[in-house]
Amino acid sequence: MNIQQLEYILAVDTFRHFAKAAEHCNVTQPTLSMMILKLEDEIGVKIFDRSMQPVKVTPTGRKVIEQARKILYQTSLIKDIVNEAEQSLKGTFRLAVLPTIAPYLLPRFFHKLTGSHPEMDIRILEMKTQPSINALINGEIDAAIIASLPGDKQLQYDTLYYEEFFGYISRNEAIFKNDLVRSADINEEKLWLLDEGHCFRDQLMRYCQMESVKINQAAYRLGSMETFMRMVESGNGITFIPELAVHQLSSEQKELVRPFAIPKPARQIILATRTDFIRSKLLSIIIESIRDNVPKQMHTLQAIQRIV
Repeated sequence: MNIQQLEYILAVDTFRHFAKAAEHCNVTQPTLSMMILKLEDEIGVKIFDRSMQPVKVTPTGRKVIEQARKILYQTSLIKDIVNEAEQSLKGTFRLAVLPTIAPYLLPRFFHKLTGSHPEMDIRILEMKTQPSINALINGEIDAAIIASLPGDKQLQYDTLYYEEFFGYISRNEAIFKNDLVRSADINEEKLWLLDEGHCFRDQLMRYCQMESVKINQAAYRLGSMETFMRMVESGNGITFIPELAVHQLSSEQKELVRPFAIPKPARQIILATRTDFIRSKLLSIIIESIRDNVPKQMHTLQAIQRIV
């Protein structure tokens, strides 16, 4: 048994396809298949059911894969210890970012960061909150930028900034003439909301006390924030956007933006890592770069704001 074989079985588990796993691992499919067969012969169990398409993991194989993931994570820490001791920024850093954060935050800091530190190899993945937390715990990623505090004791976090929510309102809506958005004024029938699983949606539903929205929004569910903004601009309904999104709007688009009444809803944006994460120098550089490239007033929670 060797590290390479463990990497191969994790790749097959991820892609559920031997050819795609081989491509990911930069080896030929016969090489990958042979190495996995050798491992199965050595431990005396079948990890994968090859008669199924896509490939299916056997019950015992699932336990083997879970243990392999732990072993590979612990092995990766050896390199991290060396890099941290040498204050090196080399090595792959896998960063998950929420889809409601990535389009507005990444353009502000990512190019500057990698330009200042070309030795960094940062891989960005857009993931929702729970998959991000699961990937962190499993050692599949190194950090996650999310908008809710992780409750798992295996995780720790640093606050990056606080971000206010804003209404984005069509000119055809009655509340367009209002200077402020009040939850009582929101007509759920004309509201564009993200699908379930987005904490952005959950936070606003709690704030606006929209318990019935799940029933009323069946036709509005599968979409993105950018799609909903285009719908509003075309004269149809209202949606909500985060503060950094406002900074990307044209002067004409900003005419559709309305702040909430006090207390203004906001979210706490954090960078979560495992408690055993070692590379503190690299992490501190990323945190500093993010904070330096968001407006200073967003560094602290304002008295008129409330976390939702």
